[in-house]
Amino acid sequence: MSDTTLALAGNPNSGKTTLFNALTGARQHVGNYPGVTVEKKEGIHVHEDRRFKIVDLPGTYSLTAYSLEEVVARDFLVNERPAAVIDIVDAANLERNLYLTLQFMELGVPVIVALNMIDVAQQRGISIDTAVLSRLLKVPVVATIARRGEGKAELIEVAERIVGEGIRPQGLDISYGEDIDHALAEMEQAIIAANLLTDVYPARWVALKYMENDEQILSLGRQADAALSASLEAIVTRVTDHIKATHDLYPEAVIADHRYGFIKSILQQGVLSVKHDRDRLYMSDRIDSVLTNRFAGPLIMLAVVWGLYQFTFTYSELPVAWLEGFFGWLGGMAEAYLPDGLIKSLIVSGIIDGVGGVLGFVPLIMFMFLGIAFLEDSGYMARVAFMLDRVFRVFGLHGSSVMAFIVSGGIAGGCAVPGVMATRTLKSPRERLATLLTVPFMNCGAKLPVFALLVAAFFASHEALVMFIITLVSWAGALLVAKLLRSTVVRGESTPFVMELPPYRLPTFKGLLIHTWERTWQYVRKAGTIILGISIVLWALMTFPGAPDAVKQQFDTDRQAVTVASPAAAQEIENAAEGATLSAAAQTLQGKLDGIAALEAEADLRYSVAGRIGTALETLSHWAGFDWRTNIALVGGFAAKEVVVSTLGTAYSLGAVDPEEAVSLSTKLATAPGWRPLTAISLIVFTMFYAPCFVSVVCIAREAGGWKWGAFSMVFNTVLAFSLAVVVYQVGTLLGF
Repeated sequence: MSDTTLALAGNPNSGKTTLFNALTGARQHVGNYPGVTVEKKEGIHVHEDRRFKIVDLPGTYSLTAYSLEEVVARDFLVNERPAAVIDIVDAANLERNLYLTLQFMELGVPVIVALNMIDVAQQRGISIDTAVLSRLLKVPVVATIARRGEGKAELIEVAERIVGEGIRPQGLDISYGEDIDHALAEMEQAIIAANLLTDVYPARWVALKYMENDEQILSLGRQADAALSASLEAIVTRVTDHIKATHDLYPEAVIADHRYGFIKSILQQGVLSVKHDRDRLYMSDRIDSVLTNRFAGPLIMLAVVWGLYQFTFTYSELPVAWLEGFFGWLGGMAEAYLPDGLIKSLIVSGIIDGVGGVLGFVPLIMFMFLGIAFLEDSGYMARVAFMLDRVFRVFGLHGSSVMAFIVSGGIAGGCAVPGVMATRTLKSPRERLATLLTVPFMNCGAKLPVFALLVAAFFASHEALVMFIITLVSWAGALLVAKLLRSTVVRGESTPFVMELPPYRLPTFKGLLIHTWERTWQYVRKAGTIILGISIVLWALMTFPGAPDAVKQQFDTDRQAVTVASPAAAQEIENAAEGATLSAAAQTLQGKLDGIAALEAEADLRYSVAGRIGTALETLSHWAGFDWRTNIALVGGFAAKEVVVSTLGTAYSLGAVDPEEAVSLSTKLATAPGWRPLTAISLIVFTMFYAPCFVSVVCIAREAGGWKWGAFSMVFNTVLAFSLAVVVYQVGTLLGF
């Protein structure tokens, strides 16, 4: 049974992802479109004897190639040719949403309009006659409430009928006024005669894209037939000059006006009726009057962030303890039953103590993602962006930068990579570059385990408060650096910001579970693949070549000396059964032998490749309170920030602080020499601001158009982070902390 492809498309905040989850459930996976970093979500829906492959296209307002998301959506439609496009339309914002619908129809793809959130429209006094709308548009229209799963069966039945009948509609022709219509007809005739791009696109549509100065189509046309493309562009220039002279407008604006005029003419033919008191505020407006208030809004936002951390740490405490106990038990079992040697060291120190230290925070990450998903799905995140725009403009950034910060982990748990990608919505190159260089300062999901480890070790009684402060510091640091950059290397005026505030919605339980699971699974998968591989490499670097023979001989001599000094106690230890109570003399001897073993393990670690690097860096890093073990972890963190936790786990396992007792890494750090709360604060500050992970650096270089900005991000961030860590540690030491 072959799969039939359906594409889900629509404006942001139209309920597209909710409908995708309702149709596919758990039968979905996330990847990237080939050659680009735009997320690709696919799922399977089985209806009777047909399997539908549902592809969730990036949310977009238009099919004109102004952004990579728009190009990806359009290329998928023309190259993959899905059986139908399900266009999710917000019923409460029908006029604006139908703008994209018209573009699908002009492209000539089979369209099914899913009139979503019909219940919200009705609550606002909006009545829509779907039968009349369907007749006038000449496409199927199905009323849906995606969050309740209503209408999805009807959508699939309509899709089944379209596939069965093989319906391929003609492209929609809209009149754009005499000047543009005449030019389009002239261009269309030339395009058909030369077969310019007509194997992929309708001829009139190609002409329309030339008129809209669509960069992708212009580039493709020039490659296919440079002479004809130049002729078409000359026609566009002639029309543009005429419209500019007569109406002081550009063709793109005229085209948009006529599209909206076409939509209004349809809606006025008995499709739409509005019955409400114009003075009555909608529920969303009433809520916004409080939540986005200039004074109360920011305070409420801070309270929400505080509540999120309180929820996360309160409810994740027990499962985190269970997982720590499990990995402690697993390490103890491996320690007891595996024969001594490199394999045992790799499994216990490299894998269990390394990767286990990262996986131990899965419950905390899961609860954090659950809270974030609730805030996103409810519509509150958009309000946060709206409120913070006022603040961002002070620091030379754009309101759209807020979403990039939030996606990167502005509250917690995001990732810098999609945050970097989110800067594509910024039209100003300078604002985009400043945002690119500062989004890595956010507390992404990779940094969260590092912070959680240090907070658990040194601030266990104030976890939510400390995490809340860390969030505020990361935002303040990012904004101050943005101001510095906008005042120096990326100077320029800020551009105005306009954004749509979606209506508030009660998130569905199913949607929350799916979003939480997707993000948690990405974290687990990263720990089980990338972090595992890096942990093994770092274990090898922390194991070989080990201490020189002369040093090992000295430890053997020390062991022999203490054993010879207490022969009876040595014999008692040798003959004692496991778990037996030793005499005071034997216990004293055992303590001395354990101490020698711990010193030997530490010497092996110091003389390893990683140990030598960490020790060499210690001459500088001690100003920030970092010892050689911490240096090893921070160097590994350049690959991925979670590696800081796994490397510390491996380092303190190999250089065993307490070799006989399986304890959590946070407990080891709390009792390790050289560690104190001030050291933890210094490390938190450094981790917060130092170089982004390698993947983020690659993305920054790609988005900024050159490796110089990727290198700048690594060097500048690390110098800044180390300087701040030194100030924190030295000032704290002087004050007696």
